[in-house]
Amino acid sequence: MDKFIIIGERIHCISPVIKEALANRDPAPLIARGREQLESGATYLDFNIGPAERDGEEIMKWGVKLLQENLDNVPLALDTVNQKAIEAGISVYNRSKGKPVINSADAGDRLDNIDLAAANDAIVIALCSKQGVPRDNDERMQYCQEMLEYAMELGMDTEDLWFDPLTLVIKGMQEKQVEYLQFIRQLSDMGLNSTAGLSNASNGMPKEVRPVVDSVLMAMAMECGLTSAIMNPNDKRLMDTIKTAEVIMNRSLYADSYLEL
Repeated sequence: MDKFIIIGERIHCISPVIKEALANRDPAPLIARGREQLESGATYLDFNIGPAERDGEEIMKWGVKLLQENLDNVPLALDTVNQKAIEAGISVYNRSKGKPVINSADAGDRLDNIDLAAANDAIVIALCSKQGVPRDNDERMQYCQEMLEYAMELGMDTEDLWFDPLTLVIKGMQEKQVEYLQFIRQLSDMGLNSTAGLSNASNGMPKEVRPVVDSVLMAMAMECGLTSAIMNPNDKRLMDTIKTAEVIMNRSLYADSYLEL
């Protein structure tokens, strides 16, 4: 994975606007949110329908077809704990711009989402966890290796596992942040892809502080080898940080207008 992958997080059922749109099958808010994220630089869109226990399969099919047909077959991350809904989304998914991403598996109850990814030639986000937050990097690595070996036995390409070390809240777990960055470096040294919801680190902080923390942590994580992030691409400060890090790390050619690209 050469280019840093930005997974736009803003089509999420926790948003009242999106929740209502899903309930009413109103296409406009989903298309608008998707388009503005792509225009800001998103590579993938995360389509999060929550548990969706009652009509998840129908919602996922509807949303996948809607987003791809209106947004030039944008690649999607299918985000729900309802496995049948993920299967339904994959059944109508257009792969012309990229494989579907299953969000997500772990080393515990959701291990079978790796089976689903292997059976459907999909990418899977693999949380380095089994139950709750791992104690330390040794435990993270244990779960990472369990999932890696499991996936390889199923014939998966290791590039199709994007490992998530679980971003921890700084306010209350400040002492864990260096360890977290060290684990991203370990994944990179192993040649493995990684992803993270980095904004979790700034949860509970004042509104004016969060963008500073998020952008600094993003730059530090990228230097450690992070290859993707689930994030808000409409956050200009964050996007400018990513573009600048790409230039400094010699992954993107410098031009005076690089922030506008």
